[in-house]
Amino acid sequence: MNTPHSEPRPRTRQRLSEEVRRTQIIKATVAVVAELGYESASLARIAERAEVSKGLVSHYFTDKDHLMETAARTTLATTRQAIADSLVLTDPVPEVLRAAIRRAANLGTTHQDELTAMRQISTNLRKADGTPRLGLTDYEQTYQGQEALFRRGQEEGTLRSFDTRVMAVTYQGAIDTMLTYLHDHPEADVHHYADALADLIVAAISLPPTAT
Repeated sequence: MNTPHSEPRPRTRQRLSEEVRRTQIIKATVAVVAELGYESASLARIAERAEVSKGLVSHYFTDKDHLMETAARTTLATTRQAIADSLVLTDPVPEVLRAAIRRAANLGTTHQDELTAMRQISTNLRKADGTPRLGLTDYEQTYQGQEALFRRGQEEGTLRSFDTRVMAVTYQGAIDTMLTYLHDHPEADVHHYADALADLIVAAISLPPTAT
């Protein structure tokens, strides 16, 4: 309580860390791209959504291309982690795969803005020669995690012998195609598609049961 001769202390403004600011700007970028589209997602609009100055956005990201590339790669990592965090990784690998495919199929609902933004950015972000700036190399960490899961299945005796890199690329391609199809066909039964895809993949890579 202030005495008659004392003055209230001025409020100190909390200084956010660089990591927090960058995350704040990236989240705003995803929201603006999802809402307005890639072309309309200007740095000024992103700064306004992030509640920071345009100069601060430019301080952390050299230009719009750099910001969009970072946003897409960061969002890919966060959606991958969201699926991983929802899984019981100690379950037999075929069950982990089934659960992962179901979670991925639901991303259109649970992470709609993220998928929309990544789709917009991957389509529009180009190098100087016109080729896409984002490509399969951005899946490297995803592939490595999937390969580790496949190898564990082979070691535990639930999966047959196969090239884990080829399977990881094939598996991720099937997931991406599923998400594109479900986006283009909102009338499709998401759960049926996911379960049917899981049946195909698990049947293709599982070790046949031994005859009794």
